[in-house]
Amino acid sequence: MSFPTKKEREVCWSAKDNYWLCLDKNNQKESVKEGPCAELRKLYEKSCSNQWVKHFDRKRSYLLFKEKVETEGYAPLDDSKYK
Repeated sequence: MSFPTKKEREVCWSAKDNYWLCLDKNNQKESVKEGPCAELRKLYEKSCSNQWVKHFDRKRSYLLFKEKVETEGYAPLDDSKYK
Protein backbone atom coordinates (compact mmCIF):
# COMPACT_ATOMS: atom_id res chain seq x y z
CA MET A 1 0.00 0.00 0.00
CA SER A 2 1.43 3.35 -0.98
CA PHE A 3 1.11 6.37 1.24
CA PRO A 4 -1.66 8.74 0.07
CA THR A 5 -0.75 12.02 -1.52
CA LYS A 6 -1.51 15.34 0.13
CA LYS A 7 -4.57 15.74 -2.11
CA GLU A 8 -5.84 12.24 -1.26
CA ARG A 9 -5.39 12.94 2.46
CA GLU A 10 -7.29 16.22 2.13
CA VAL A 11 -10.16 14.46 0.34
CA CYS A 12 -10.26 11.74 3.01
CA TRP A 13 -10.20 14.15 5.94
CA SER A 14 -12.84 16.35 4.35
CA ALA A 15 -15.12 13.35 3.79
CA LYS A 16 -14.54 12.24 7.41
CA ASP A 17 -15.26 15.74 8.75
CA ASN A 18 -18.49 16.04 6.72
CA TYR A 19 -19.63 12.61 7.89
CA TRP A 20 -18.89 13.43 11.55
CA LEU A 21 -20.74 16.75 11.23
CA CYS A 22 -23.77 14.89 9.89
CA LEU A 23 -23.62 12.42 12.80
CA ASP A 24 -23.38 15.28 15.29
CA LYS A 25 -26.20 17.22 13.64
CA ASN A 26 -28.43 14.13 13.74
CA ASN A 27 -27.35 13.25 17.29
CA GLN A 28 -26.00 9.86 16.23
CA LYS A 29 -23.25 8.56 18.47
CA GLU A 30 -22.44 5.40 16.54
CA SER A 31 -21.11 5.16 13.02
CA VAL A 32 -23.97 3.91 10.89
CA LYS A 33 -24.37 2.81 7.30
CA GLU A 34 -28.08 3.63 7.13
CA GLY A 35 -30.06 6.76 7.83
CA PRO A 36 -29.57 10.43 7.02
CA CYS A 37 -25.76 10.15 6.88
CA ALA A 38 -25.56 6.99 4.77
CA GLU A 39 -24.39 8.73 1.59
CA LEU A 40 -21.71 10.63 3.47
CA ARG A 41 -20.57 7.35 5.05
CA LYS A 42 -20.21 5.81 1.58
CA LEU A 43 -18.19 8.79 0.38
CA TYR A 44 -16.04 8.62 3.53
CA GLU A 45 -15.33 4.91 2.99
CA LYS A 46 -14.60 5.52 -0.69
CA SER A 47 -12.26 8.45 0.04
CA CYS A 48 -10.22 6.81 2.82
CA SER A 49 -8.37 3.53 3.13
CA ASN A 50 -9.98 0.83 5.28
CA GLN A 51 -7.27 1.31 7.90
CA TRP A 52 -7.98 5.02 8.14
CA VAL A 53 -11.74 4.44 8.37
CA LYS A 54 -11.19 2.02 11.27
CA HIS A 55 -8.83 4.47 12.94
CA PHE A 56 -11.17 7.45 12.58
CA ASP A 57 -14.20 5.41 13.76
CA ARG A 58 -12.29 4.34 16.89
CA LYS A 59 -11.10 7.89 17.42
CA ARG A 60 -14.66 9.22 17.29
CA SER A 61 -15.81 6.60 19.80
CA TYR A 62 -12.96 7.54 22.11
CA LEU A 63 -13.60 11.27 21.80
CA LEU A 64 -17.30 10.77 22.60
CA PHE A 65 -16.41 8.58 25.59
CA LYS A 66 -13.87 11.15 26.80
CA GLU A 67 -16.42 13.96 26.48
CA LYS A 68 -18.99 11.94 28.44
CA VAL A 69 -16.54 11.21 31.26
CA GLU A 70 -15.49 14.87 31.39
CA THR A 71 -19.07 16.16 31.57
CA GLU A 72 -20.82 13.41 33.53
CA GLY A 73 -17.97 11.88 35.48
CA TYR A 74 -17.74 8.16 35.97
CA ALA A 75 -19.27 5.64 38.32
CA PRO A 76 -16.66 3.56 40.14
CA LEU A 77 -17.07 -0.18 39.90
CA ASP A 78 -18.57 -1.97 42.86
CA ASP A 79 -15.47 -3.97 43.63
CA SER A 80 -17.00 -5.69 46.68
CA LYS A 81 -18.06 -8.61 44.49
CA TYR A 82 -14.43 -9.16 43.50
CA LYS A 83 -13.15 -9.56 47.06
